[in-house]
Amino acid sequence: MSSLSKLKIIEVAGVLAGPLVGSFFSELGAEVIKIEAPGRGDITRSWKLASEDPDAQLSSYFASANYNKTLLRLDLVNESDRNNFLQLLESADVLISNFKAGDLSKFRLSKDDIQSRFPRLIWANISGFGENDHRVAFDMVLQAESGFLAMSGTPQGELTKMPVALIDVLASHQVKEALLLALLAKKESGKGRFIELNLFDTALSSLANQASAYLMTGHSPRPMGTLHPSIAPYGEIISFQDDRKMVLAIGSDKQFKALCAVLNCEVLSEDSRFATNQSRVINRQALWTELNQASSKLNMQSCYEQLIEHQVPVGRIRTVAEVLSDPQAQSLILEDEVEGQLLRRMKTYVAKHIERPE
Repeated sequence: MSSLSKLKIIEVAGVLAGPLVGSFFSELGAEVIKIEAPGRGDITRSWKLASEDPDAQLSSYFASANYNKTLLRLDLVNESDRNNFLQLLESADVLISNFKAGDLSKFRLSKDDIQSRFPRLIWANISGFGENDHRVAFDMVLQAESGFLAMSGTPQGELTKMPVALIDVLASHQVKEALLLALLAKKESGKGRFIELNLFDTALSSLANQASAYLMTGHSPRPMGTLHPSIAPYGEIISFQDDRKMVLAIGSDKQFKALCAVLNCEVLSEDSRFATNQSRVINRQALWTELNQASSKLNMQSCYEQLIEHQVPVGRIRTVAEVLSDPQAQSLILEDEVEGQLLRRMKTYVAKHIERPE
């Protein structure tokens, strides 16, 4: 990790995917220079909650993806600013951008020119639907276009978007992987390279088992709320005597039997309707009713502790406020001051490196 402190990263990217990549390298010690256009700057500066200070320069959204960066305003259409940008690239190791179709022509830049002028530069550009596609690719659009929106929501037809721009987050991880591989290859060859990634491809690759289900069986996923199409009880939410709720993620018959034992409804694990996972999937509504009747007589925390002890996968439904009060969450909070404003966010890099003993 110490070698990253010698890296110089130029970030010409706004919103979330590109800035998260810059934050990742910044957290690991690299020098990251974020270039914003004069005036508005990164559009997320203005993406404020109703409760945020309207006079503050930076929003909490901006804070989430921009840690410990040097902020620099350059207008790449302006000749002098463009030359300053090119001068920065002379000593840069990595360029992260999200240039849209037509941007390079507008800035009088080209891939060939930059690659020939800076042969050791690794350049990653993130587009929405591909470098020649002019569609604006905000996360909501991508969730709709890639199938996520159509399978998120309730069986009654109310669609629900993911509450985080998860496609951007996933794309940032793919860009990190590509850049780390390119840096590793550069140690051998001394050469940089151009990396192109689009958010739409990231979304499609993230369909995972839902894509395979269609490709292999013709099953097109429909909204199921929190439920899983091929596991039960998985995603079922049960309520307790103290009005608290828990979500179940039962993946085996053994786990199901342990769940029933803790909820004092062992008879369910012996019922032929619920004897196997597939039978539970077929009869999941009846199963959910029975489990809720049992849980409604019990205390949630007591059941939770017993289920954890028996290695049954369940989750308490907690608010973000409750989660961020957790000591483990507290250890992942980063702070810095930017333009006189205190910014707080969660780490993007959370792996722990443990040295082997001599």
